[in-house]
This record gives sequence, structure tokens and C-alpha cells, in this order.
Amino acid sequence: MSEYIENVLNNVKAQNPNEPEFHQAVEEMLISLEVVLERHPEYKHAKILERMVEPERSISFRVPWMDDQGEIHINRGYRIEMNSAIGPYKGGLRFHPSVTRGILKFLAFEQVFKNSLTTLPIGGGKGGSDFDPKGKSDNEVMRFCQSFMTELFRYIGPNVDVPAGDIGVGGREIGFLFGQYKRLKNEFTGVLTGKGISWGGSLIRPEATGYGAVYFVNEMLKTKGEEIEGKTFAISGFGNVAWGATKKIDQLGGKVVTLSGPDGFIYDKDGINGEKIDYMLKLRASANDRIKDYADKYKVDFYEGKRPWSVKVDVAIPCATQNEIMEDDAKELLKNGCICLCEAANMPTTHEAYKIIEESHILFSPGKASNAGGVATSGLEMSQNSMRFPWSAEEVDTRLHEIMTRIHDTCVETAERFGTPNNYLNGANIAGFLKVADAMIDQGLV
Repeated sequence: MSEYIENVLNNVKAQNPNEPEFHQAVEEMLISLEVVLERHPEYKHAKILERMVEPERSISFRVPWMDDQGEIHINRGYRIEMNSAIGPYKGGLRFHPSVTRGILKFLAFEQVFKNSLTTLPIGGGKGGSDFDPKGKSDNEVMRFCQSFMTELFRYIGPNVDVPAGDIGVGGREIGFLFGQYKRLKNEFTGVLTGKGISWGGSLIRPEATGYGAVYFVNEMLKTKGEEIEGKTFAISGFGNVAWGATKKIDQLGGKVVTLSGPDGFIYDKDGINGEKIDYMLKLRASANDRIKDYADKYKVDFYEGKRPWSVKVDVAIPCATQNEIMEDDAKELLKNGCICLCEAANMPTTHEAYKIIEESHILFSPGKASNAGGVATSGLEMSQNSMRFPWSAEEVDTRLHEIMTRIHDTCVETAERFGTPNNYLNGANIAGFLKVADAMIDQGLV
């Protein structure tokens, strides 16, 4: 690591204490950019790195709401508007007890480069609250969302900042948030994505992140003369991302054998297909956050408190949350013959685990590339809203497939151009950075 890069990273850690996920995301990016700065000192002169690691705007606010028993609760709300060099801020809202400013800064930082890779004109942001919708009634969730939007509406708009859903924010929450925005602004605009189909949403959006990851895996396998058909897959999570990935893998002839939740993971040797895929939606809707129900229903193995990376599979697709694949997990995957690890969650692989994967030379894709299908389809929803004309599911899926193929090819070409062939992490980081950095230089001191 060069002295300059080390100084930038040390300053980030000093100025943002107790935010390890943000430090991890920045370090991963900076390491990839050393070769870029050697060839393009203008980025160093313009202090692009120092500007990129600082949010353009960081908003926090209280969110008071009343439960069904009349008791008042107060949560914290946030919106990190990280970078708008190539378009309005775009990124999800997360409602979960684990939400902190540091978690959202890491997600917003990743979002900037992910959105850049899509080639769509969208910047990066992220937001949310430490509110937990699990176990709350619809009326309680509605009152919270209305209170949250009563403050957030001041800072967002279709040409300013366009939030979407994330963990804990699905169609129900987006509906309540949109309704309150419409009431406050007295206008019907595409200010949120993930909306209901009958009022401005896009077909394929719930499946999009999972679909996109599988399309990316397909392109990676092609580089080795392989294909999805006949391959076995380990997937974590059982939400929208895992559901979309499982659905698309089944369509393409692969077999998913694991799903996971906070309680452990299931192993279904016969594969998750047909009504089992539909049952994933019922699990999600139940709000129990428990995968054991699948094991009980279909009489398959359940491993309490374990992660699914010890199973013998060809491809692993983490779809849950950050840092879910640790060093020992990476060793298990390699020992069992895994040939490809595709991140469908945000930064699910720890730095130590990545080092092991990198040394093994198996196929590996970072989330900012292979996870981009969700935000790409949100961008397509924005386009449909602007035109006030919806596309068919087939057209959206075709455009998504084209975008993911383009992202894959860009990563491969960029990695090759900067002297690290077959390194998807460097290819994604560098390609995402260059577009944003050039826009920042063009626009002066912003």
C-alpha cells in the first residue's frame, strides 16, 4: 500500500471511529486504485479520494411513533447522500435494529460505484432506521413510515434523491412512505422505487437482484467454458434476493440446495424448485425470520446456528448480509470443490476470506458488480415513471440481462487494461471509480 493511500485510509479511520464496515469498504476500494493513481496523478492532485470518502450530505433525525397500545416510541432515522456526480442519489432504505450511521455509510459508499457500473445516470446514497418492523402490526408500521417520511421528504425528490427498499423495507413500507410523501408534497412523482405495480412500480423488481447475480454468474462461468445447467448452488438468506436467485437458477437448469436464516440453514439435496420456491415467499411474508419452518414442512436437514458454506456445491451465492463468509467458510468452500463465489449481498465476504479466495484463483465477483441488478431495475423503474409508460416483464428482464452482461464485460476489460487480468474485484472497483472521478473533475470543486 502506497504512503498516499495509507494516509487517506488512516484519516478515514481517525475521522470515522467505530465504523469498521465503512473502513473495510474504503480499504477494499483504495487497494484496487493504487495502479490507477500511478497512471493518473490528476485524481490525486484533485483530492478525489478524500472527497469520495466524505458524504456530500449526512442527515439524521428522530422518528417518534405510537404503537397500538398508545405508547410512544422514538427511533433514529438517517439518509446518507454520498455522491451525486453522475445523477440523483439512489439507494435503499433499511429498517433493522442493526442500522447505524456507519453501516449506512459503508452501504452508500458501495452504492456509488455499483450505480456507476450500471451505466445508468444515478448517484449513490443509503438510508434507514433502527426501527424493527418484525412483529409490528400494519398500523404500527404505517405510523412509523409516516413519521419517518415527514422528515425525510425535505431531502428527496425524483431529480434529487430516489430511495428504494432494502432489508425490512418491502412493498408495504414503500406504499406507506410514498403515500405520506404524496400527501406532503401534493404531487405524484417517481420519488421511490419498488412501488406497487398498479401505481408506478416495475415488473421483475422484487426478483431483480437475484436474477442479476445469476446472469453475472452465467457470464463468469462462460469464461471457463462452463454453464449453470447441472451445477449445484449454496445460497444464504431466504428474502427477495435469495428468492430471485433460486428462481432464475432453477429456470436455467441449476439446483439450489441451501437457504439460511438467523436460526441456521437447511440442506435440501433434491433441490429447491416448484412449490418450494413459492413457499419462500410465504416464509418472507410470515415475518418469523426462521428457516426451520422450511425444514419442518419438506422434511429436510436443518443445521441450527450454522452457515451454509460447509456443503459441497459448485457455486456459492451469499444473499443475506455483510461479512457472512469468514475465513473458515472460505476454506470449507474451497475444500469442497467450489469453483465460483458470487456476492449477491453487500460486502458479504470478509477481507480475510477474500484473501483465501484470491489465492485460490477461483471465480469471484464483488457485490458492487454482481449485486447491481436490483438498483439497475430501480433505474429502469425511474425511466418508466418519467415516460409514464410501463414495460412488460419480458422487456425489463431483457434490459436487466443486457445490463448485467455489460457490467461483466466492463469488469473483465478494465481488469485487463490495468494489469490485473481475471480480477473482477479490481475491474469493478476501477471501472466504477473512473466514471465518478471523471464526472467530479468535470464539475469542479463539488
